[in-house]
This record gives sequence, C-alpha cells and structure tokens, in this order.
Amino acid sequence: MKLDVIKLDGGKAGSVELTDEIFDLEPRADILHRVVRWQRARAQQGTHKVKTRSEVSYSTKKIYRQKGTGGARHGSRKAPIFRKGGIYKGPTPRSHEHDLPKKFRALGLKHALSAKAKAGALVIIDAAESEGKTAALAKQVRDLGWKRALIIDGAAVNEGFARAAANIDGLDVLPSMGANVYDILKRDTLVITKAGVEALEARLK
Repeated sequence: MKLDVIKLDGGKAGSVELTDEIFDLEPRADILHRVVRWQRARAQQGTHKVKTRSEVSYSTKKIYRQKGTGGARHGSRKAPIFRKGGIYKGPTPRSHEHDLPKKFRALGLKHALSAKAKAGALVIIDAAESEGKTAALAKQVRDLGWKRALIIDGAAVNEGFARAAANIDGLDVLPSMGANVYDILKRDTLVITKAGVEALEARLK
C-alpha cells in the first residue's frame, strides 16, 4: 500500500510504499487482546502483601484456659478468626508475567499497525527533528490536528525533538525498538517517520 509523506510543517514530501504483510492485514481483536494482556501482566508490580499468622505482632501466650469457659478453644490471638489476626491465604509478592511466543508478539504488532492504517489514523512524516523548542513543536502538532499521538522514529529519537515533545500533553515519542501494541492502540493517531517505517519493516520481516 502507498501513503503520502508529509513534513511537520504540513508540506508534502512525496510518498512511501508500505509492506502489505505488516500494514495491510485484517486486524484481529483476539490477537491484539492477548498481546495487550501479556504486556500489562508484565508491567504489574505484584508487590501486594498481607501479614500472615506468623507475622502479626501479638503475644504467643495462650489467651485463656482450654476448658471450662463455655467458649471455643483458642491458643493464640494471631488466629485469622480474631480482629487484627493474621490473614489467611492473602496476596503475597509474585510475578504476574506469563509466556507468549515471540512470533505471536510480532504478529500482534503487525495487527496493531494494520488497525491504525485501516482506521485512517496512520501518518507518515519525513523526519521528527526539532531545535528543542516546545512552543514551536506544539504549534506544529496543533496545526496538524494531533491530539493524542504516538510518534515512532528510527533506531534513535532526535534529542532536540524528544526534549521539545516532553512537555506536550498527549504526545509520546518512541524509537522503533520501543514500538509496542499497547502504546499504539492507546493513542488516536500513529505517526511514523520514514526511518521508523524502514526499521519496523526490518524488525518484522
């Protein structure tokens, strides 16, 4: 498929041929869902923790005699049945990560790129370069109509552009190796530089 290339100032910069196997697939929600779940599970800290019976601070003395009270038999205030006692089978620190084959992850990225292309939310720009002035870049982004956009550059992001984009709300910048399904789907507009297109096609072929 062929798409027009624009400059940050809105001018035209020719066109680019995109690989159909990456940008022209029929998006499948089940594949995208599995990859996003895998990503979010990896990002989950899993540091939730409660104190068990052996960790709460109480005396180990038997709270009352075994027989003759007319009540249930108890030997410790740490029992889960008591207020401020230890929690039974509560959460403990663990990893929520699960496996997903590398080929499936790559397929998910292809479907995410194709989904943006199908929706008409894919923009190709000549280059993402700036002198580092936020006000100038913010005006260009506003003129182009990008409200929530992800910009994917080549192997490295231009330092001045990254500095200028840092304070613009709703604008994210990633190198091609940082491109991922969750960030692509989260933004309304996907913007890829020509260098980014070449790097993504080399990565996913």
